[in-house]
Amino acid sequence: MNRPVVATLGQEQADAAPAGGAVDGEARARALYDLERTTVFACRRDPRFSYCLYVPPAVGRGGEAPELVVAMHGTGRTFTAYRDAMAEFGRWNNCIVLAPLFPVGVLGDGNRNGYKYMQEGDIRYDRVLLAMVEEVGERYGCAFERFALFGYSGGGHFTHRFLILHPERLWAASVGAPGSVTLLDPERDWWVGVRNIGALFGRDLDLAAMRQVPVQMVVGAADLETWEITHQPGGRHWMEGANDAGRTRPERLASLRRSFEAAGIPVRFDLVPNTAHDGQRCLAPVKDFFAAVLRERRAAARQA
Repeated sequence: MNRPVVATLGQEQADAAPAGGAVDGEARARALYDLERTTVFACRRDPRFSYCLYVPPAVGRGGEAPELVVAMHGTGRTFTAYRDAMAEFGRWNNCIVLAPLFPVGVLGDGNRNGYKYMQEGDIRYDRVLLAMVEEVGERYGCAFERFALFGYSGGGHFTHRFLILHPERLWAASVGAPGSVTLLDPERDWWVGVRNIGALFGRDLDLAAMRQVPVQMVVGAADLETWEITHQPGGRHWMEGANDAGRTRPERLASLRRSFEAAGIPVRFDLVPNTAHDGQRCLAPVKDFFAAVLRERRAAARQA
């Protein structure tokens, strides 16, 4: 579980307050912009990237430390919409919700997809997210050693690849409808497989750690359009085997499931009926999954 840090929002305000309570304006600003649906913050480590939060109003007032849930956007970058959709879950489950924004064309080339594959030029998006997590923990007096990660569409790309690289940082992962998948195939290079991840990322595949992370995969049963997900020779991310996992998103996610299960990683697979490519309509099973994992996680912590 997350270790509470000594300072909280309330303590920081009290420590900074001069006699007479002149900190009132700052306290009001923090309540307005730093709690519940927050403003948008630039990441200190790399201000090209930003994030918003949902923070339960009781955070910083003592009691049980919150958990952290990260909701990763897709290609449309609707990061505030995912934050808002997860806000009620965060409030009633005592979770801070972190919604990053990885903009299009960070390197000036219009690339919409760099974050999905974890590395773009000299940018390591996994490290950017970890910097955001550390920053949020410092702001709210929590040490988030582990967090839950959900992503849909382009966020589903990011989520399962982050899980492959950093399983020790996650207490749950929900992979929603990625257009392309990285199978746990030691005979193929990244991004189709994992043969060379040590050389690329400085981290070897840790299947034992991955088996400790509860994993969900979720996709709409009618999510069958292929125009955006079929790789063509000469494309930015083309490589041999790019389309081998299947034609549609459900087929590709089913291939990912089989790859995980063959490696001994259990997967909850949710095929949402009567649903095309719509992340908001796939959130109900994601919330159910995270809530169930949280119950077990907190019960185990109480018994420890």
